[in-house]
Amino acid sequence: MSQPIYIADYNYPLPDERIAKYPLPERDHSKLLVYRDGEVSEDLFFRVGNYITPGSLLVYNNTRVIQARLEFRKPTGARIEVFCLEPLDPHDYQLSLSSTAGCTWKCLVGNAKKWHDECLELRVESSELTFCAHKGEAIGNAYAVRFDWDNPQVSFAELLDAMGELPIPPYLNRPTEESDKRTYQTVYSRIKGSVAAPTAGLHFTEAVLNDLRTRGIETDELTLHVGAGTFLPVKTADANQHTMHTEIIAVPRETIAHILRRLGHIVAVGTTSMRTLESLYFMGCSRSPHVGQFEPYEQDYPMSAKDALRSLLDWMDQTGQETLHAETQIMIRPGYRFHIVDQLITNFHQPQSTLLLLVSAFVGGDWRKIYDYALSHDFRFLSYGDSSILNLKS
Repeated sequence: MSQPIYIADYNYPLPDERIAKYPLPERDHSKLLVYRDGEVSEDLFFRVGNYITPGSLLVYNNTRVIQARLEFRKPTGARIEVFCLEPLDPHDYQLSLSSTAGCTWKCLVGNAKKWHDECLELRVESSELTFCAHKGEAIGNAYAVRFDWDNPQVSFAELLDAMGELPIPPYLNRPTEESDKRTYQTVYSRIKGSVAAPTAGLHFTEAVLNDLRTRGIETDELTLHVGAGTFLPVKTADANQHTMHTEIIAVPRETIAHILRRLGHIVAVGTTSMRTLESLYFMGCSRSPHVGQFEPYEQDYPMSAKDALRSLLDWMDQTGQETLHAETQIMIRPGYRFHIVDQLITNFHQPQSTLLLLVSAFVGGDWRKIYDYALSHDFRFLSYGDSSILNLKS
């Protein structure tokens, strides 16, 4: 392992009033910080195409946030909150969400001590069914929760849509509102599974995407279902001791081939796209569908990015995979060498977070210059805040 990375060195003052509690009325009119050649300037997001080279490939995350928070009441009146994190049985997101015969999810449970062996029930009058949750074994600070219902015409996704609540970030310090169902989704979201939005994408509109295409900037998509781990703070003094969460990714073969053709001009929309794209390099080197947290620092892969992506495509062809279904636990922090991504579009992240470490790695340690500028020029922070476009500092 490399030298310690003291998380205290990645702190900055973030007053509550600088955290955007709501989005702007026009999402593409957010402010845009521009970092290139070590210099910082600003613009508005709808002109983001001015800072991307024609012929580049912009890759975004098409995941869609599910209404993952459920509230049950015991006969005693005790409130039990169940927050669905990821599917266990069936393990595949789409199979679990489309299930009409029950499923089991890893869940955070609020007031868990008051929930014993009994099933918690909800009546869904519009579908004439009873929905039941049963708490199973503990999994760390979470539980396996089995969901069953008595109407085989209704899927789990439909139940979440009817009864769940969209889980907006805890640092907004407000309840979810009806408007969040629209504003906390990207315009290109379509694959259900996330419990948090890939927020860099919230600034895009169809007008911005059309403008990029007219400029000769190509787009493509991948899927990383954002987990609750994205909000976990680094609690260890040395960030190398922090345990990164694992997230599920899906990347079509044709997308990987597209990335291969445009290497040297890849723009990642958000840290989730960044983690996925950089993970492809290591999956190609190892021909494995899993990237460990410290694999980039413990394994010395001599492959070029081009050779790694070719290896990945060959492996997929040999194993008959049209879409790469994989897991990544990759931790991108100072000392990381980037292989795929040349530009990053991202929001402003919490102090002492793994996402801030990622940004620091990408800009060669210039994160404080960027954040000092944002703080002194009235930028709005976190999920509903403003954005930045950062060029890789080599």
